[in-house]
Amino acid sequence: MTTFSSKSSGQSLPAGQRLSPADYQTNFADIHTPLDARSAIVEADRCYHCYGAPCQTACPTGIDVASFIRMISQKNEVGAAEKILSENIMGGTCARACPVETLCEDACVRHTEGDQPVKIGLLQRFATDRASELGAKFFTRQASTGHTVAIVGAGPAGLSCAHRLATLGHEVVIYEAHEKSGGLNEYGLAAYKMAGDYAQHEVQDILSIGGISVKHGVKVGEDITFAELQTNYDAVFMGVGLGANKEMQLDGEQVSGAINAVEYIHQLRQAKDLGQLPVGQNIVVIGGGMTAIDIAIQIKRLGANNVTMAYRRGKEHMNASHEEQEFALSEGVHIAHWAQPVSLQVKQGVITGVEFKRANIEGDETFTTPADMLFKAIGQSLAPIDVGAVEFVKHYGKYEVDNELRTSHPGIWAGGDCVAGNDGLAVSAVQDGKLAALSIHNTLTQSQI
Repeated sequence: MTTFSSKSSGQSLPAGQRLSPADYQTNFADIHTPLDARSAIVEADRCYHCYGAPCQTACPTGIDVASFIRMISQKNEVGAAEKILSENIMGGTCARACPVETLCEDACVRHTEGDQPVKIGLLQRFATDRASELGAKFFTRQASTGHTVAIVGAGPAGLSCAHRLATLGHEVVIYEAHEKSGGLNEYGLAAYKMAGDYAQHEVQDILSIGGISVKHGVKVGEDITFAELQTNYDAVFMGVGLGANKEMQLDGEQVSGAINAVEYIHQLRQAKDLGQLPVGQNIVVIGGGMTAIDIAIQIKRLGANNVTMAYRRGKEHMNASHEEQEFALSEGVHIAHWAQPVSLQVKQGVITGVEFKRANIEGDETFTTPADMLFKAIGQSLAPIDVGAVEFVKHYGKYEVDNELRTSHPGIWAGGDCVAGNDGLAVSAVQDGKLAALSIHNTLTQSQI
């Protein structure tokens, strides 16, 4: 079972005051203590190296977990990293932010009463970090194929696709609307999960293969058309993620103090001075997924006094894992279940509270929670993109793709959060990018690999 270590200063703010720089540094330090060489070997030796290991089956990218752990136990950290990165080029990020407690570690045969699973996530981080420290390089480009591919979006799916295509000898151009590459790894993950500048460090490692150029600040559909992409490139991959934020559909929802959680996390991740971010005293977070957990904990660590997460269903229905929910509780976040928001209380144009209906009982029983800030974390949808004459089949507002990530439009592939059926995990987006790259390569070269 994954454990989350709380390093928060535990302080909250009197009205009008801010935490010290030292408190911010403590509160947003790395949430996990990395393994050192000795503890990594001790942990690796706990692995049974199962035949047909269930942990590998549980990994969306199919990493040979038992093999890389055996390499660590043999003091071959670089070999372990190569084993990881050959399947998941963003293995360093996934070791930090992947919900291993519901994936590989949950499947570990040692995950039984009276025992605990092997710390696969920490072992993966140990190997990838060690290889990076040593400057190990595992990938070289094959001879040029003469083909070019356009990728829309420099998030996990786009970067994964670009890297695999580059290794196969294709020239790749990524179009990214933001100023930095990385997608949610750079802009959306909780700062204590991706401490420092790790997301950019990983991006540079990926781009170092060569054959990949990134055009930042370019919006496809506005600055360049889909028709131009199809004319200028042999194939197109869509890794656009989800850019439109869902609303609660309540009157007065755009009132001052009602903020989209994703947008606030974006600001937090890019802030040079956390003391400049707006922080209320009484916070309500609407939602039950990872974004809701991330914003609730982070606003608490920024100094908010009272933070309440409100979810319309029961604990067992929340998308956030049990471990993440317990971590939020340990940070002083209150979680209110079966709480359906029905109206906002507003005074002089500013939010003062949220009225809820109890969703698990008959009748109209309501209760009100004071709030000077409200964070909406109820999900995202595919942002409108001007695709011109291109037509895509969609399912629940996302792109329909086949088992090779091909869209309904010839020559265009898609992967990550923007495709129907995706689970919203970075590790799944990485796998989509990898599989799409292989399909694109096979289509362009008429070869099978």
